[in-house]
Formats: sequence, structure tokens, C-alpha cells
Amino acid sequence: MNAFQYKGYLGKFEFESGDDAFHGEISGIRDVIHFTGRSVDELRQAFQEAVDDYLATCAEIGKPPEKPYSGRFMVRVSPEIHRLAESAAKVTGKSLNAFAAETLERAAREAIQA
Repeated sequence: MNAFQYKGYLGKFEFESGDDAFHGEISGIRDVIHFTGRSVDELRQAFQEAVDDYLATCAEIGKPPEKPYSGRFMVRVSPEIHRLAESAAKVTGKSLNAFAAETLERAAREAIQA
């Protein structure tokens, strides 16, 4: 995944060969915020400026900025996976929530590094 992080916000981007530029969007919020750049450094700067502008605009109009993530989400799995995860959590001496959070974090970090 091509992404930047800044002040807790995540900006995902792609290279558009037709424009010969990178185009990105802040993800995880309902507001739509785009940024562009012709180089990675230019793109990173545009992303940080977009976040700063978003936060400044929210302050100006008295609107609380959306937080990118609340830290809560529901995952639906089969009963078999639920049972396996609960068993694995017990074996490791953790709650299902702690086990799931650690496992998800590990998998997410591996995916981002790939």
C-alpha cells in the first residue's frame, strides 16, 4: 500500500501515468480531501498541508475534525474461526480482544512492510 501518516491521518496515493503525477486522498474520514504531487517529496508535503488545512478549516468554522479511526470495529467470522481464536487467546493467557488486537496489528504491520 502506498500511504503516508501525519497527525494520526492516513493518506493513500497512486501514480497516474496519464497525469504524470501522484494523486492521493485522506482515508478513514467522511470528508473528501485530495492531494497531488509530481514527486514523492512533493506529494508528502501536499498531504501534510492538506491535513493542516483540514484541521485549520475545522477550527475556523467551529466543527470538530473527524478522527480517522475510533479504535472500535466489528468483525464477522465463522463460528469455527471464533472458536479457534477464543481457544488461542486462552492458551496465550489473553482476552479474545487482546489476542485479536495483537494478531491484527502484527498482520497489518507485515502487510504494510510488504
